[in-house]
Amino acid sequence: MRVLVLGSTGPTGILVVREALAVFDGSTIVLYVRTPDKIPEDLRTHPGCIVVQGQLEDTDSLSKAMEGVDLVLSALGPSQFSQPPVKRLIALGTASIEAKEDKFNLAYSLMVKSVAISMRNAYKDIRALGAVIQESDLDWTIVRVPVLSNDMSREVLAGYIGDGKTKNHVSLTRIGFAAFVVDEINKKQWNRKLPLLVSP
Repeated sequence: MRVLVLGSTGPTGILVVREALAVFDGSTIVLYVRTPDKIPEDLRTHPGCIVVQGQLEDTDSLSKAMEGVDLVLSALGPSQFSQPPVKRLIALGTASIEAKEDKFNLAYSLMVKSVAISMRNAYKDIRALGAVIQESDLDWTIVRVPVLSNDMSREVLAGYIGDGKTKNHVSLTRIGFAAFVVDEINKKQWNRKLPLLVSP
């Protein structure tokens, strides 16, 4: 399997890469990055990793990174995003992207409204990203996350806002996100869905 990871120099992206290497032994993980120096040494020199330098707007470099790729994992935050020429995409999103299965929850309602006011551009970007992905022909999964933490618990709950399962949990560990998205590659439990992922 050949997997392209976007956002692989961020704290969440680094964990996604390490998780993919651990689970899919013998696979090739392509790291498409603006600044290769930000990649930890153990990943930069790992025989299963290929580093391609470029920006999302650089279509030639991105096309090169996409060659032979089976799956894209995105740990990018709000930003412009072009539809990749692959069949499957698992992307990081936030609660600002609505799912039809969501129900009212005061904690999340206040959190989204706060983001919409205090980080207006980021709010608009992430909603636009969600719309572009959902309108595509990809087998997509948008994993919506609340506040990310550096705790090391891998335990997660996946559901929808206000479904009684995720309750009022408004945080998620980065390693929990990484483990979930790599596990979802094979399970395909959330294909064309928008799960909310939280730490219990």
